Amino acid sequence: MLILFKIFFLYIFFNSSYVIAKDIPIIVISAGKAPQSKSTVGSSVTVVDSEAIESSGEYFLGNVLDNSVPGMNYFESGGHGTTAGIQLRGLPKRYSTVYIDGVKMSDPSASDNSFYMSNIMNSDIERVEILKGSQSSLYGSGAIGGTINIITKKGGEIPRKNINVSNGSNGTLNTNASFGGSKGNSTYYVGVTKFDTDGVSAMNDLEASAAGERNDDDGYTNESIITNYGYDLGDGLSFEGSARYTDSLLEYDRVNSAQTDKNTLTDDEELTYTLKLLKNAGQSKNSVNYNYTRIDRSARNHNKAVTNYWGYREALNYLGEYNFNLDQRIVYGADIEIDTAKLKDDWSGKYERNQEKVYSQYFDYQFRPMEKLYSSLGFRRDNHTVAGDFTTGRATLAYKLDGLSKIRASYGTGIMYPTLYQYYHGTVMTDTKSLVPEKSKSFDVGYETVFEKMDLTFDISAFKITYEDALEGWRSNTNEDGNTFAIKNTFAQIESKGIELSTLWEPKGNFNLSLNYNYNESYDGADCEDPHKNVTWDNKPINLCIDSQMVRVPRHEVTSGLGYKFNKNLNNKIFVKYSGERRDYGNTNNSFYDVILDDYITINYHLNYKLYNQYNLYLIANNLFDQKYEEAYQYTGMGQDISFGIKRSF
Repeated sequence: MLILFKIFFLYIFFNSSYVIAKDIPIIVISAGKAPQSKSTVGSSVTVVDSEAIESSGEYFLGNVLDNSVPGMNYFESGGHGTTAGIQLRGLPKRYSTVYIDGVKMSDPSASDNSFYMSNIMNSDIERVEILKGSQSSLYGSGAIGGTINIITKKGGEIPRKNINVSNGSNGTLNTNASFGGSKGNSTYYVGVTKFDTDGVSAMNDLEASAAGERNDDDGYTNESIITNYGYDLGDGLSFEGSARYTDSLLEYDRVNSAQTDKNTLTDDEELTYTLKLLKNAGQSKNSVNYNYTRIDRSARNHNKAVTNYWGYREALNYLGEYNFNLDQRIVYGADIEIDTAKLKDDWSGKYERNQEKVYSQYFDYQFRPMEKLYSSLGFRRDNHTVAGDFTTGRATLAYKLDGLSKIRASYGTGIMYPTLYQYYHGTVMTDTKSLVPEKSKSFDVGYETVFEKMDLTFDISAFKITYEDALEGWRSNTNEDGNTFAIKNTFAQIESKGIELSTLWEPKGNFNLSLNYNYNESYDGADCEDPHKNVTWDNKPINLCIDSQMVRVPRHEVTSGLGYKFNKNLNNKIFVKYSGERRDYGNTNNSFYDVILDDYITINYHLNYKLYNQYNLYLIANNLFDQKYEEAYQYTGMGQDISFGIKRSF
């Protein structure tokens, strides 16, 4: 298969250079790591712009995406700031990579190396681009379900200053102040946010513990700052730097009903920054950047015992782009990524520090073999210091039927390396080479069009993702290495397939109706096949497969938004969400039996009024009818939440 891809690449390279393209407006940047028109992209891409983010009225970015992105499931374990995750195309959250201004945000000290979206406020976010499907050839380990690129606000020629204050239910107060602009050859932006809430009790009402302390409110505080700076050095050379710091504290509920929650909390710090040097030489563009991530977590349990986790990532990235003509270019690069984790070993109880490195080289060739056909072909080679060498690739096609419609298709392979926890901390590994990376294949096909006479846009996709060698851990009375807990690769194959549909109808300038529908049918072989059939807990058999569907992923989900603008100053919108039944894991309160979570419907209402062109007054009423629902077993979703706010622009 690899040699056929190489022959195809050489043939296209030497036989397509004479085709001339018209100028295409730049709409999306994430699909090929360089500016590219969305109309020529063969992958499924959703863009959430600044207008959608600001008009949403939501506090957290995850909630904005939940209303805007087909093929995405967003879940929370309670109220504001509680554990949250994004599942793209029905896969667990660890299979979606998250980048903020080009910095990879997964946590090297987490057991599954995933990133929780809980602490990302939307105040200083300019744009989000979600690329779905296996994209490891561009984005490396973890990009099996897709990649989420978050771009923060930057300064520009027009100065901007904003103050945003809102007050809501459960003692919630949110304040954001930002300013940005330019001076000489420099651009700058600074945004500061302080969010505080008394919260709600995340766990459902259970029998009181012996201490009689269960249903305490789970308060949450988030203090964050985002800065961006740019300097034009002249002659096509420029410098860019950005930094993000978040300090959050969450009072959380434990899953054990026999233990008090009065003392449980987690204090987290996240620091990321990037330094980038760029050179634009016409046909050739190059950049070198250094990225740094540090995530510190300090968790206190019911006995006030504190456990600390430290995750660090350093990365040096080179990205090049060469435009042969308007029809073909090649994007290429090299990465060095160093992950370090320091945490307490499960078995020895001692803090240990371990590290792994990945050296990568990749290219993505984007070309136009026919007048209406746009294609890309890419490969990546990784050398992992423990796992060894692996290759991933992708190919895409986009055929423009006319100026308003296109058919697209993509195929990609993905990879997920074992985490530092799995290698060193979660079990006694006598041979780390016994763990091999998880590997995926992803295919999708889609159709996009605009019905001009109806003022209607329509986008539909069908997809299938499979992955194997899943790394799973389970508790057992006996196993071959003598431990009671083992991390190992299963022989089961996991599959997720489905349909994503998105429409937007705007028959008049003051009216719009959006509708997203997801159908997802998945098979979790790691849970439902032989490796787990005899698993026990306290000598009792565990039912681990009440349904073969991936946990917390509904088969059916519908989101719809109805907006009406009364005049140029007053507009409102209603959001309706239906989420179908989902399987979830049980816990110690039900002897770890799988459960089915009920379906639910929530309705949100947003009202905005612009006053004197400088003030924006808004009212947000989420879960308007106080629907009771669970997105995680025994953790109640956010109840009715009403907030009022004012934003002043200078």
